[in-house]
Amino acid sequence: MARKQYPLRIDPEIWDAVRRWADDEMRSANGQVEWILRDALRRAGRLPRGGRPRPGEGEGAGRDAS
Repeated sequence: MARKQYPLRIDPEIWDAVRRWADDEMRSANGQVEWILRDALRRAGRLPRGGRPRPGEGEGAGRDAS
């Protein structure tokens, strides 16, 4: 699967929070942004078909599975 590159303009305070969260979860900041988007899409029922969770992204993954 080819990945798309997308320039992201984001508030520095938000980016710092994402980076800290990524560090806590042992992911890259880019990986954390993708995880956040994938989780939001899944919760909204908008994850495209075939959009299976990647390892560590399923139900109960992470410290807070709420």
